[in-house]
Amino acid sequence: MITPRYHREIPQRYRLEAGKCQKCGEVSFPPRLVCPNCKSQEFETVRLNDEGKLLTYTIIRVASDKFFGTTPFAVGIVELNDGVKLTTQIADVDFDQLKIGQKVKLVFRKIQDEGKSGLHCYGYKAVLV
Repeated sequence: MITPRYHREIPQRYRLEAGKCQKCGEVSFPPRLVCPNCKSQEFETVRLNDEGKLLTYTIIRVASDKFFGTTPFAVGIVELNDGVKLTTQIADVDFDQLKIGQKVKLVFRKIQDEGKSGLHCYGYKAVLV
């Protein structure tokens, strides 16, 4: 992850902020400049619900260098209660307990360390409810 990009994404990563189109009500996460539904450019900032369900998942056993020390780990697609879908790591779980449709909650956790600078990058991970 590039450090300047990480800082730009802090509202989404730290507060789960999305953009809601003022014309059609479409919620986009991460926020967009143009609505994918009606092409409007007028948005309001909304905070997403932090609970949802697990739509699908996979177990990562061979990861990139940044995540080498944390393998194996689970990554899944979560549909939040307000309809937004996102990809996130699933933390604090025995892989045998994972089932599609399970209730999850997003929690704030350390994601990785940034390069030689050692910048700690935080964001959301899912845990079973």
